[in-house]
Amino acid sequence: MRERQASHGARRARECEAFVAGAAGRLLHTATLLTAEPPDDNPRARRLLTLALAHTYACWDRLRGEDPYDRARQYLATRFAREAWLRHGGLGRARHRPTGLLAALTPQERLVLVLRLYEGVAEDQAAALLGLPTERVRAICDRAITALTRARTARGRTAQEQPTQGRTAYAGAGDGGKRVGRGGRA
Repeated sequence: MRERQASHGARRARECEAFVAGAAGRLLHTATLLTAEPPDDNPRARRLLTLALAHTYACWDRLRGEDPYDRARQYLATRFAREAWLRHGGLGRARHRPTGLLAALTPQERLVLVLRLYEGVAEDQAAALLGLPTERVRAICDRAITALTRARTARGRTAQEQPTQGRTAYAGAGDGGKRVGRGGRA
């Protein structure tokens, strides 16, 4: 009896290790997108990944043919949503302001966008996972895409305007505030 339990435990550990080796990178990238942290400094994303993998390992025997990646992704998404709700008083208001392009989105918009576009989850599955109507998921995704497009356009304009800003500077107070070029001449 003990030998069979030991062999079952060893097989379970090998299967789970193989799953982690194959899926941890993609799940970490998903968690990094959700938290909108930089890829080289992502402690919240790593914490989410660790919790998701631990949960998947704990329920490994109960999967019964279910895809472990789907289970880990589902736990990752629900844990992120719960932490955003508890930490920030709701999915719409965030106190922690990450940097990057996805930082322009609310946590709920990031969650829907990552599930729909990066993970390729269907609208109805994402709606069921989040407990929202399908129309609401569609509207959130559309709003997030619009916000990203606007943020990207605004960043593009800022990058184009920077060279012209560097060419002209205001002279010191002694010059009466006249605009001067790079050479310092009025």
